[in-house]
Amino acid sequence: MHATSEGPAQDAGLRARLVEVGVELVAREGVQALSLREIARRAGVSHGAPRRYFPTHLDLLSAIARRGFADLAARTAEALDGDDASPRARLTSLARTYLDFALTERGMYELMFRHDLLASDRLGLRDTSLPLFQVLVDLIVQIRPSADTPPSMTAGALWGNLHGVAQLWAWDSLPLATGSDDIEPLLRATLDAHLGPEAR
Repeated sequence: MHATSEGPAQDAGLRARLVEVGVELVAREGVQALSLREIARRAGVSHGAPRRYFPTHLDLLSAIARRGFADLAARTAEALDGDDASPRARLTSLARTYLDFALTERGMYELMFRHDLLASDRLGLRDTSLPLFQVLVDLIVQIRPSADTPPSMTAGALWGNLHGVAQLWAWDSLPLATGSDDIEPLLRATLDAHLGPEAR
């Protein structure tokens, strides 16, 4: 009776451990290191054990990616905390947070936006990603309430631009092309391109 009652807790503990090992592994060695066998080895279980909790490799990768989205959401909430800043200033802070996450958590960032994970929607992964996009849309509505372009389209274009800046900066392509090691001017130019110059 006692062993049976502990079973679910033990299962939850091992499931969480597998995800935690995956989070640590992607941070240190990148997405290519996230094999079921390697995660099991580092968690100290048999190579078949993860299948008890994650029937497919995508399930486990999605659970790890959810942690990334939760981290990004927490950083976003912290960046937007406080009501005294203007919508434009809040959006600038959000964009800066996004770029910082992309450049400091490169393995996790790559995993989070893998097409196969988002397309499969394992473990409701879109439920963790779409609210972040909605934050961006809502800020654009406040900044450009009368714009002809739908806010979701402007948000999509801005996000795509930020994503490209992050990738090209990480590859050292943009520092080489611009002759600058400061990403801030690129951030400002990106926002100006999609929102218009900031009012002075």
